[in-house]
Amino acid sequence: ITSAALYSLIAGVVGARIFYVIHYWPQFSEKPFTEIFTVWKGGLELLGGVLLAIFIIVAYLIVKKLPVRRYLDILGIGLLLALGFGRLGCFMNGCCFGRPTESPVAVRFPYASIPYESQIRPDFDRHREKPYFELPSDFFEEINDGYYLKSYESLSPQQKFEIAKGGPFRCRPVIPTQIFESLLAFAGCIILYFHRQRGIKIQKQGRKLPFFFRPGITFALMFIIYGVMRFFIEFLRDDNPIQANGLTISQNLSLALIIVNSALIVLFAKMKPDNFTIRTATVRER
Repeated sequence: ITSAALYSLIAGVVGARIFYVIHYWPQFSEKPFTEIFTVWKGGLELLGGVLLAIFIIVAYLIVKKLPVRRYLDILGIGLLLALGFGRLGCFMNGCCFGRPTESPVAVRFPYASIPYESQIRPDFDRHREKPYFELPSDFFEEINDGYYLKSYESLSPQQKFEIAKGGPFRCRPVIPTQIFESLLAFAGCIILYFHRQRGIKIQKQGRKLPFFFRPGITFALMFIIYGVMRFFIEFLRDDNPIQANGLTISQNLSLALIIVNSALIVLFAKMKPDNFTIRTATVRER
């Protein structure tokens, strides 16, 4: 697990970056090629990292002749745990933000944050031809033929008042989709953990594993849980472009994940458990 984790860490970063660059290619098409590699500036997409990491892990396990399905079950639990913490990072960064709302659970992001930038500009990829509110031109400065928000420090006292509490140009409150997804991911992690523990308990008792607890099914369930969760969360988000079928790319991928992994559950249920023996090491063996 430790060796495979190292390879998956590298593959995860590479895959997440590749997926992000493909998804937001217009941002890179007119920039130097080296900008593709500047991951320290942000720009990673979870799904791309997960897919490439899983491919590398499976290849590694096959080469080493290790129990692939059992490892993937452990990985599935860890992935939802990682997603839970990852979305907390998204919340602190301001990305993956939700739609404006007057709900009591709404949150406000500060001036010049990612949600603020989105609200003051039209978003044609989401069929929004006008910004949520018009910001006066004196809040912008021209840099390299583009107009960007002035830094907070360069604003006048009056401008700072206008973006402060009660001001007309304060960021609109939005749905905290990052927190919702984080809580759902933690809940899913707990469900998967007990699902796998149940299968281990049955096997230790020497009983035949029911089809729903065969090796590999915990992993497939992880993608189904993630797919359902992400599909509905996307309706609350306000960042990803709307593409095929009136859905975002993440929603279309989520549907594909649900279908493919439902088929995998049927496949894994029909496969015989491997010969890997579950046992507890004694003190001497350790």
